[in-house]
Amino acid sequence: MLRLLSDEDVPGSIVRGLRQRQPMLEIVRVQEVGLTQTPDPDVLAWAAGEGRQILTRDRNTMTRYAYERIRQGQSMPGLFVIPEDMPIGQAILELELLALASEPDEWHDRVVFLPF
Repeated sequence: MLRLLSDEDVPGSIVRGLRQRQPMLEIVRVQEVGLTQTPDPDVLAWAAGEGRQILTRDRNTMTRYAYERIRQGQSMPGLFVIPEDMPIGQAILELELLALASEPDEWHDRVVFLPF
């Protein structure tokens, strides 16, 4: 099962929905681990150190820094980009499937744009 970190731009309703549907899922928000308003490179580094895949809606800077980490040979456990216009329920279902039906090493050095 994946261990997830939700970027601060991801609606809390997505995190709450995942927690309600899958209470055993390890998901934390940047706000819960003291990373509010932390620059993207530092969020990526924290996630790498903790072995957590990141959920984000930031298609611009977060993805750019993730690709930069990959190019530099730094650890990048995976980045899931949720479109701004994706309905909350659909995002919850897609993320739930990814979290339950895959292993962390499948996402290493990958940036994935939902829907999958």
